[in-house]
Amino acid sequence: MLDKLEMFIAVAKEGHFGRAAISIGITQPSLSAGIKQLEQQLGVQLIFRGSRYGGLTPEGQATLVWARRIVGDARQLREEMRAKRHGLSGQLRIAAIPTALTWAARLCHRFNAKHPNVRFTILSRTSVEILSMLDNLDVDAGISYLDNEPMGRVSTEPLYAERYMLVCAEGSRFAERDSVAWAELVQERLCLLTPDMQNRRIINRNFAAVDVTPEAWIESNSTVVLMATVETGGWVTVLPEDSARFHAIGKPVRLIPLTGPEPAHSVGLVAPWREPHTPVLESLLREARRLAAES
Repeated sequence: MLDKLEMFIAVAKEGHFGRAAISIGITQPSLSAGIKQLEQQLGVQLIFRGSRYGGLTPEGQATLVWARRIVGDARQLREEMRAKRHGLSGQLRIAAIPTALTWAARLCHRFNAKHPNVRFTILSRTSVEILSMLDNLDVDAGISYLDNEPMGRVSTEPLYAERYMLVCAEGSRFAERDSVAWAELVQERLCLLTPDMQNRRIINRNFAAVDVTPEAWIESNSTVVLMATVETGGWVTVLPEDSARFHAIGKPVRLIPLTGPEPAHSVGLVAPWREPHTPVLESLLREARRLAAES
């Protein structure tokens, strides 16, 4: 039953039988047979079928909620038994918004120093993607905004408050300033994160609060691209302070605080709500709490 539920979760996630089979490492006929057996065991049709995947039936939607819960509980049981035998070990998968990747690295380094048998996978994703990956059991935790996207039922540990910096080249007219107002950027050549990023949506709201509509001539989902563009001269970008300071090391750029009406936004560790958590995840939440207190 567990194997078949994992197959069903994969099909619901991918929306395609072939891609679902590849994602879990089996053949498409084996996956189709597993789904049919699951439907027979439950006595309901779970998926609309025609020449291709047609979506979940109402019974399939309800089953998906249970499937995620059951598979998640089974994984938690395995983690707890492994912890009892070998201590904290295994693989932790974390998805982080691009501007929080430095915090993800910091948290994982601290955790690994105490628990060297735990390995990490760190992925860069948008805040919406992180919530979807948590739902689909694709990651164990995320680092994302805590006060913007609807979070649903999750466990959270705040890490830091995000504040924004103007990043400009050394020759910029702003380079020697102590601060810059958001409204002063109205005529600047802006390079910004893409609109699907929550950080960009926050920046747009900050501009809107001072009656400015930002016009970004270069957009990217990579902060590396933004910093490389600023280095060429003539461009400016806006980044959270921690990310800006990390990327500015050794580069001919200046960081200037932005002043205006914007509030600080809370960023933190997000995990699926469970009581109790797996020993590894509970320890990670505890380490995030210590890191935030020290920072």
